[in-house]
Amino acid sequence: MLKIDGLSHSFGTNLVLEDVQLEIEDKKVLGLVGINGAGKSTFLRLISGVYRPQKGQISYDGKDPINDETRRDIFLLPDDPYFNAQTTCKSLLDMYRVFYPGIDERVFKEIISDFNLPWKKPIRTFSKGMRRQAFVAMAFAVAPKYLLLDEAFDGLDPLARKKFKDRLSGLVREKGSTVIISSHSLKELEDFCDEFVMIDEHHLISSGKVLEDTMDLQKYQVVFRDIPTEEMFSELSIKSLKITGHVATIVAEGKTEEIEQKINALEPLVTDKLDVNFEEAFIGDIDRKIRGGES
Repeated sequence: MLKIDGLSHSFGTNLVLEDVQLEIEDKKVLGLVGINGAGKSTFLRLISGVYRPQKGQISYDGKDPINDETRRDIFLLPDDPYFNAQTTCKSLLDMYRVFYPGIDERVFKEIISDFNLPWKKPIRTFSKGMRRQAFVAMAFAVAPKYLLLDEAFDGLDPLARKKFKDRLSGLVREKGSTVIISSHSLKELEDFCDEFVMIDEHHLISSGKVLEDTMDLQKYQVVFRDIPTEEMFSELSIKSLKITGHVATIVAEGKTEEIEQKINALEPLVTDKLDVNFEEAFIGDIDRKIRGGES
């Protein structure tokens, strides 16, 4: 089990995380979402032992992540993994073998071949997607107990993403790994993660809390004779608003009767009530803050 207790961290006067509490059971895939700059990369570096937290405790099965034995159970794939001008897939394998003696060379070569990556060509000549594929192959070859992935889908084409998700599921099922994967897009994660947390204003919000919040959200698709404007909906507590031609799609907070009364006062031609989906509930609070100009 990964346990995080009272984790706080700042860079100078810039507070990134504050009093984070989280427990992740074994053999789970946790999605970590948040807008760019929210602190996802910092969080992963902290729990991997790359950064030392200024406050709080992090433990893997009761052990500190900087413990040499524990570090071999953790693999962090950052959004900008290190390689030098001469690094090839072959030399990358040799380098990681020093840190992970049990690395499976067969798996690495199999995935490299599956992605059609050159074995002895410098990685610096690869496209961004190809570089990401090489390091993804390394992650699966290490097959750690705890796999931490930062924006892992960035640069991967749809087919590569499908293969990646299938292998992740297999890693959890066959090796018993626990995976934390970050993304700024919930859509990238929603079809294979067991749980989600969102970084928002230096804190982690669980998916359970978000699902509770959907009880106060209402969604409508409304058609008007004239093209609507955002100002028309100022009386509503808007979580998200999309206007396409004469149609407005609204997610608002409040009681159904009160919201519909305010919408009807705008004299729409058609009003349809829709179901609020998980992504709208999860991301809506961030969208509202962006629209309001908050940081």
